[in-house]
Amino acid sequence: MSHPPDPYAVVVPTVGRPCLADCLAALAASDGPAPHRVVVVDDRPGEPPPGALPRDLPLDALGALADRAVVVRSGGRGPAAARNTGLREVEEPWTVFLDDDVRVGPAWRTALARDLAEASPGTGAVQGVLRVPLPADRRPTDWERNTAGLERALWATADMAYRTEALRAVGGFDERFRRAFREDADLALRVIDAGWLIRRGTRRTEHPVRPADRWVSLRLQRGNADDALMVRLHGPGWWARAAAPRGRIRRHAAVTAAGALGVLLAAAGRPRAAVPAVAAWLLGTAEFARARIAPGPRTREEVVTMLVTSAAIPALATWHRLAGELRHRSAGAWNGGAA
Repeated sequence: MSHPPDPYAVVVPTVGRPCLADCLAALAASDGPAPHRVVVVDDRPGEPPPGALPRDLPLDALGALADRAVVVRSGGRGPAAARNTGLREVEEPWTVFLDDDVRVGPAWRTALARDLAEASPGTGAVQGVLRVPLPADRRPTDWERNTAGLERALWATADMAYRTEALRAVGGFDERFRRAFREDADLALRVIDAGWLIRRGTRRTEHPVRPADRWVSLRLQRGNADDALMVRLHGPGWWARAAAPRGRIRRHAAVTAAGALGVLLAAAGRPRAAVPAVAAWLLGTAEFARARIAPGPRTREEVVTMLVTSAAIPALATWHRLAGELRHRSAGAWNGGAA
């Protein structure tokens, strides 16, 4: 049997992207019980660059909810620290995290109220249902497919409601995760380990694909360092627990090793011995590029981008993973940052 929903606050971390106004406007336009508090966390370091939104973020987009809003600064320390900063402002029983690039549906607040009312006392979090709109007239690009993976991801904080009690019990987000990657899975695993349940709700939120340049896949490889931290904190079985794809790090390491061996042998004056290693690197790179090109739009620009980045990604991924292993070799349990 359902019961009346507890009050909730909404926390939106932002780095001043223009999409924030659309996010806040969608929240304001939604039907249903309003949040008791809207905390916008400005995570830009120092002064914003020219052309960025001013420090007085677009709270007017909240309309009638503007008088419930507060802006706090988190110093550019990443989304995990920004959410903890917002959490410290929350007094309500539920804390709902939204990313600044999502747009909640027209009945989102009604569906959220239902999700919270139906949550059992042992439910520590209720996940929203994300939809990533993709082009209807062509196959999606590599970047678009990457974003679309959010539809299948567990515990994505793009739309995630947590009991504030559960968040504080585990110390909030681990601020060693400096990117929007794995910090949500780490938090959820700690909440589950603390005895809480996490379930999927019914409310729906749209997550448009952000504009990105052709080199975005290279920057994403920094997330391999976060995977090293996840293994250190949760063991090698965390991928299965979180239903997260393991990725290609083992293949990337093998391809990188083959390429490095070929270069070393050639530099040592042994070109014939270098041939098999270079061939293995070429084959591995070609297979990776084909796997990324085949499901895409296959335009000239996309194919060229996939060829170039597929040659660079294995080495970058391996480098970041090794750097993460070294950096986090002594990492212990998170001691809390949201008390």
